[in-house]
Amino acid sequence: MKMFTLRLKPKTIFGIIIALTGVVVIALTFVTNHTKINTKSVSAVVSASTDEERRDYLSSFGWSCNDEYETKELTIPQKWNKVYTDYNEIQLNQGFDLSNYKGKRVTLYTYTINNYKDLTEGIVADMLVCDGVLIGGDICNTSAENGFLVGFEG
Repeated sequence: MKMFTLRLKPKTIFGIIIALTGVVVIALTFVTNHTKINTKSVSAVVSASTDEERRDYLSSFGWSCNDEYETKELTIPQKWNKVYTDYNEIQLNQGFDLSNYKGKRVTLYTYTINNYKDLTEGIVADMLVCDGVLIGGDICNTSAENGFLVGFEG
């Protein structure tokens, strides 16, 4: 029976560990930077400080709104439950990210949409605005029977 013994000095072992750690870090960096994420990005900040700007944004998706709208002040929670996590997934898919606004006060603007497919009642556009900038929103059906919630593209 033959036995193979390898004697390494502590400095050599330390060097090997450093080299292996470097290879792992480089590999992880490469993988994370080259993984495709299926989210859209908002290339520019969407100003939504005025009623006209918010209506223009909705009309860019083809939505027509009634003259009236409602406003409500709310705070995005620091800790999210599944509902907020799922809602933020919709926001990520349209280029917004509410996780940057945890704990912040925002204004919710709600517009009644009057041209959503063949539905004429119960369709609203919710727009979340922080410091005059659109940070998210949705189109939803508020009826209990046929409710839905989608991004601005519908």
